[in-house]
Amino acid sequence: MPRRSGTTLASSRRRWFWTFITPFLAGLMVFVYLPLGWSLWLSFYDARNTVTPTRFVGLGNYVALLNDRLFVDSMVTFVAFALFIVPVTFACSLSLALLLQRITVLRGFFRSVFFIPTAVSYVIAAMVWRMSFFNGARFGLANTLLASAGLPTVNWLGGENNWYWLVLVSLRLWLQVGFYMILFIAGLNQIDDQLYEAAALDGASGWRRFWYITFPLLRPTSVAVSMLLLFNAFQAFDEFYNTLITAGGYPPFARPPLVYLYLISFGGGAQDLGIGSAGTMILTLVILVFSLLQNRVLAISGGRA
Repeated sequence: MPRRSGTTLASSRRRWFWTFITPFLAGLMVFVYLPLGWSLWLSFYDARNTVTPTRFVGLGNYVALLNDRLFVDSMVTFVAFALFIVPVTFACSLSLALLLQRITVLRGFFRSVFFIPTAVSYVIAAMVWRMSFFNGARFGLANTLLASAGLPTVNWLGGENNWYWLVLVSLRLWLQVGFYMILFIAGLNQIDDQLYEAAALDGASGWRRFWYITFPLLRPTSVAVSMLLLFNAFQAFDEFYNTLITAGGYPPFARPPLVYLYLISFGGGAQDLGIGSAGTMILTLVILVFSLLQNRVLAISGGRA
């Protein structure tokens, strides 16, 4: 059989590369870049109940939205929410990954148990949390446990208190920790055991071994996990909408930007797609800025390590 020449082999590899990458690029173009470009175009027009507006308003939609107290409150609140939920989820996922790496009995079983929630729909999980665990009635699981301990029951999803944050944070952690745990486990498996053996010979163990070996070598995984967590925090929608809004609750500080923009664009009679598109652009810019800042901070900390 004649051998392939270098040129023929390179051409074959190039052809197969584009064969596999083209569907992904097409999906990215159709479902990400085109909608983003369309939203940018709509944001400069008065687009009420139409996706083909004719009246150009320039930056009017942006000015109106930035003067909207509810939108500004939602942005400020969810910047604070992102600053809280990202490190908490990061720490829980990493701790769980480290714990499961140490056990030798039923390791695969426990990994599966913690990973299974990631396959659950956010809508279904939100309904379970709202209707079974934290429904505010005396027979809900949380209130049953409180009553059995002699403590007063709580209206978990009522707008008059802040208990709904406990419901939302616990739901988000249950849904997400298992996925990021798997990413950290993959990163831990890439660390050479000989490094730990050498550290043990030098007398390093426990916290020192983690701080000087494990954590620095997990930096690529840590950066990826941090970025994904940040994106997911600002894109929160399903659990908030299906836990609070559909339950009839409208707590003033638990309405994420995406939920607020959805109510403006599709939830009311006005269907103001221009304002909604302007909000989408503002949110995209905020995510971009925080991503760059996070990347910068992680790069500096990595250089110092």
